Amino acid sequence: MTELQEISSARGVLDRAVSRAYKRLGAYLMLVYIVAFLDRANVGYAKQALQASVGISEAVYALGAGIFFISYSLCGFPSNLILHRIGAKIWISILVFCWGLASMATMFVHGATSFYLLRLLGGIAEAGFFPGSVLYLTYWFPNRIRGEIMGFFYLGVPLALVVGGPLSGALLDMHSLSLQGWQWMFLVEGFFAFAMGLTSFYFLDNKPANAKWLPPDEKRALEAALAAEEHARRSSGPADLLPMLRDLRVMRFVLIYFLIQMSIYATVFYLPAEVSVLMHKSVGIEVGIVTAIPWICSTAATYWLPKWGDRFNNHRNMAALTLLAGGLASFAFPTAGPVAGLIALSITASSFVAVQPLFWTLPTGYLADRAKAGGIALIGMGNLGGFFAPNLKVWADDLFHSPNAGLYVLAAITVFNSALLALTKKNAATAKPQ
Repeated sequence: MTELQEISSARGVLDRAVSRAYKRLGAYLMLVYIVAFLDRANVGYAKQALQASVGISEAVYALGAGIFFISYSLCGFPSNLILHRIGAKIWISILVFCWGLASMATMFVHGATSFYLLRLLGGIAEAGFFPGSVLYLTYWFPNRIRGEIMGFFYLGVPLALVVGGPLSGALLDMHSLSLQGWQWMFLVEGFFAFAMGLTSFYFLDNKPANAKWLPPDEKRALEAALAAEEHARRSSGPADLLPMLRDLRVMRFVLIYFLIQMSIYATVFYLPAEVSVLMHKSVGIEVGIVTAIPWICSTAATYWLPKWGDRFNNHRNMAALTLLAGGLASFAFPTAGPVAGLIALSITASSFVAVQPLFWTLPTGYLADRAKAGGIALIGMGNLGGFFAPNLKVWADDLFHSPNAGLYVLAAITVFNSALLALTKKNAATAKPQ
């Protein structure tokens, strides 16, 4: 066998290993993320019902919707260090099971205090899943497919909202067994996570070395490729916690991700209400179906844009342009009519979801070892943007006495963030195609 044939054969073995892991792990984690985001975002569909039946005010809703992200962000860092030590098989299974219980318990909300408490508990339970999944994917997938697998994982966001619109709308219309529709919604959608927590232990293996379903030659090829890339990251970025915490580029990643989360959660929490206004209907099955349209568009964008980022090895610029499109569409939405408004919402939602897998290729291509585990969780603390976004909107609306003031402020933040992202230095470890 010639040297060229040997290289081609080795590449074929590696490709088969990646494909096998993609189908098993990528698909399963994406499914769990659908359930996670469904449980995280369903409070947006319950907004009007909670206001009518429990007396939750606009300010209480905004604080409760956002307070989830305080406990979520604070608990993500220690959670990722635990996962790095004991593995995803046990830890992710525990997390999914527990947040399912917390989500189901939201059906018992009877006022502001219980609303705040259950949102905080939900944040604690769910805190480790997303940063843990991002870290876990770096244990299995090489740089050359990192954008694509992150995009596939992130399909959980739009698919959750595509499914969540009609499903949540239908459950909100249910009234039986002395339960109101919003109670059925939290009970049923929380149970999905509870059930998946029981199956995660079977599907997840900590690393390729632990996978009995991976043939020995594929296992060796995948381990060798991942080890080589980890060595390259050690030479270009921090590999331990203290150097990572002092790294200015990591702090820049934290800021960028924080601002991205402000954009996406402003959309998630208020999109059902905005569609309700466009349609002049209360949130229910009809509004739920129309609300699914922007998330269907997001699904296509999230699938294709990270693939193109991998193909052209230019995730940074593609992410910046994607975010800019979302910011400009956000500026256009408040003065648009029903059709143009729905188009603007579709562009906005697509941009804010698709930019995230593109973004995550940057820190995961820069950090190594414990710095990667801690750094991903530290950047994930940018989910505090989900706390600030609804409260910033309420503050701006009150200050300027306009229901659209907050939307304009958030749009301006998005445009600024696109420039911040465009000026981020490209990772030396991933500057050339792998």
